[in-house]
Amino acid sequence: MKELLLVNARILTEETLIQRGYLYIKDGKISDIGPVSSLPQHHADLVDLPEDSTIVPGFIDVHIHGAGGADTMDATIEALSTMASILPAEGTTSFLATTITQEQSSIIKALENAAEYMGGHNHPGKAEMLGIHLEGPFINETRKGAQPEEFIIKPDIGLFANMQQASGNNIRLVTLAPEQENGIEFIAYLVQNGVIASVGHSDATYTQMFEAVKAGVSHVTHLFNGMRGMHHRDPGVAGAALLLDELKIELIADGIHVVPEMLDLAIRTKGKDGVILITDSMRAKCLKNGIYDLGGQAVKVADGKALLADGTLAGSILKMKDSLKNMMEFTGISLEDAVKLASENPARQLKVFDRKGSIAAGKDADLVVLDSSHEVSMTICRGITSYMRL
Repeated sequence: MKELLLVNARILTEETLIQRGYLYIKDGKISDIGPVSSLPQHHADLVDLPEDSTIVPGFIDVHIHGAGGADTMDATIEALSTMASILPAEGTTSFLATTITQEQSSIIKALENAAEYMGGHNHPGKAEMLGIHLEGPFINETRKGAQPEEFIIKPDIGLFANMQQASGNNIRLVTLAPEQENGIEFIAYLVQNGVIASVGHSDATYTQMFEAVKAGVSHVTHLFNGMRGMHHRDPGVAGAALLLDELKIELIADGIHVVPEMLDLAIRTKGKDGVILITDSMRAKCLKNGIYDLGGQAVKVADGKALLADGTLAGSILKMKDSLKNMMEFTGISLEDAVKLASENPARQLKVFDRKGSIAAGKDADLVVLDSSHEVSMTICRGITSYMRL
C-alpha cells in the first residue's frame, strides 16, 4: 500500500481547520497532520492540492438501497461491489447496504449475499460496507410509502434472529413501526443485541413514541417521510423525533422529500449533533432518466424525482455531496457543520467513531478533497485513491 502525502489544502481536523496543511497516510491510516510550515521529512507519493480546496472526512451513508444500476436486493456480489466502487465519486467512503420490504426468502438471500461480500470482498480502495440497514418488513402498511404492502409483517423476534444469522451478524440498524404488535418487545431485543432500533414507516402517536424511546429506540428513519406527521393535538412520530433528545434523525436533503423550510426547522430543533444526512438512493442514481426497479415495483425517474406509478416517492437519486451543499444553501449552516452531519454523526451512531468520521491520527484514511465550489475532486478509501476527477 502506497504512502501518500497531501499538501497545501485546508484540512478540517477534529480540533480545528488548518489553513494550509499536510496529511500523511501510511498503511491505510492517517499517520500525521499539521501545517505545511512544520512539515517533517517524508518519503511518500506527494499530492499537491490547490490552496482553496479542503480535505474533509469521508461521508457515511447509513441508508442507501442502490446506485449505478445496482441494488442491495439484487443479492449479488457484483451489485454491492458496484455500489462500493461508485460511491466515492460523491464523497461516500462507508455505507450501510439497505434492504426493502420483500418476501422473506428474498430478504434472506440479500442478507446472505451481504455476509459473503463483507467476508471476502470489502477491500480498501472502495467505500467500506459497514453492515446492513434492514428497512422493513416490520413496519405499518398505513405509512408504507414505496415499501410493498403485501410483504409487511408484524415484528417477529424469531424471524429477525434468523435474518441476523443469515447476515453473519451484520445487521446494524432496523427500521420498524413500534406501534405494531410486539413492537416494544422487539425494540428491547434489538437494543440488547447491539442493533440500532429506528422508527420509520410508522403511524405511532407521540405517546407510543415515548414508550419506544424508553425501550431503547435511538434513531428515526428519513424524518417526515413515511410517518405520522405533527399535529397540534398529537406531535406524532415527527414531533417526537424533533422533541426527544434521545433520537438522532435521518434527513434526505434533496429539497424534494423535505422542503427547505422543514430542513431548516429540523436543524434548528435538533442542532448539529442530532442530524444524520442520508441519500436513501435507489439503483437509478448516476444513471439517466427512465424506468427502474425497486423491490419489484416500477419506478419512473425524471426531473430529479423517483416515483411509483401512483406518484409516491420511491427513494431518491441524491448524492451525498449534493446533500451537504443543499443543507448549506437551505439552512445556512457552515461546511464544518454540514460535514459533521455526513461524517461524524453517523460514525458516532454506528459506534465506529474510533476509526471513522473525523480526521485524526490513527483513524482510517477515509478522506474527501472538496474544491472551492464544494465539489468532490478526490476521494481516498482506507488509504487508496478511489476517485480522482479528471
